[in-house]
Amino acid sequence: MRPSLADVFAARQVIAGVADRTPLVPSPFMSARSGHDFLLKLEICQPMGAFKLRGALNAMAALPADTRGVTCCSTGNHGRAVAFAAARRGLRAVVCMSQLVPEAKVAGIRALGAEVRISGRTQDDAAVEAARLARDERLAEIPPFDDPHVIAGQGTIGLEVMEARPDLTALLVPLSGGGLMSGVALAARAIRPGIRIIGVTMERGAAMAQALQAGHPVEVGEYPSLADSLGGGLGDDNRLTFAMCRDLVDEVVLVSEEEIRDAMQALFHEDRIVAEGGSVTGLAAVLAGKVRLDGPAATIITGRNLDMRMFAAMMAGQDVTIGDMVLKGRVYGA
Repeated sequence: MRPSLADVFAARQVIAGVADRTPLVPSPFMSARSGHDFLLKLEICQPMGAFKLRGALNAMAALPADTRGVTCCSTGNHGRAVAFAAARRGLRAVVCMSQLVPEAKVAGIRALGAEVRISGRTQDDAAVEAARLARDERLAEIPPFDDPHVIAGQGTIGLEVMEARPDLTALLVPLSGGGLMSGVALAARAIRPGIRIIGVTMERGAAMAQALQAGHPVEVGEYPSLADSLGGGLGDDNRLTFAMCRDLVDEVVLVSEEEIRDAMQALFHEDRIVAEGGSVTGLAAVLAGKVRLDGPAATIITGRNLDMRMFAAMMAGQDVTIGDMVLKGRVYGA
């Protein structure tokens, strides 16, 4: 059942005290580049470093009291959030991931006490294993995006942004399976119906973008990317997020690996913020001239759980290897 604004408000009460309000701060650099106030919603300040904690906590709270354990598939941050939330409740957690997930994210999940199962090359392969665990070991499955409790939890970000800046004319939201986008767009449009909702994702394996273009979920390839947190398909049985994104999103913009790298560098050098590639797609779209703004805007810096060695190399202008691709180095400001 599609969540409502009332569900988002209810989720805010459920997650209070753990996943609380995060800062919404101006970026003088991005404001100057865009010609309008430009704000950053810092979900990197959540206890486990990403917005996913909101949805995981809300979904976990809806489970029966006799739940013996939980499972999920994840590209990284959802698994980290489920592991964190399960540990708080004293539950076993098994996180299913593909071979494409960076080792830094796998290690972060294990450090929170969860079991990790590496299954196949894609998020879809990991989803099959999570479904098997739910069936065979009677674990409760917490989907990464296509779930009303998860969507409502992520929607609390939209409430916070719009309550702080009801004058915003645009929201740029990193777009993957659509859990974040569905919740944020639901809340933002309810508060300001005319706000422009822009989804931004990477060029390599843009599942929701291709689905919206086709008019239905489609199978897409999954590739290594700086925006690894945005990888994965929608699933053939998608019940909620495709339709919500179709109904609520005004436009979708794709950004290249080079544009993501440039945005990560700008955010670090100008605003002194460390963030994942998937976090900066909104900045990348504006810096690349692919989105032009006509008033105050904001984007969500969704997570900071990344390979710091690769990040340090990029910030120093060195070449980095992403799967079978070498991203040539660029010295910022040179």
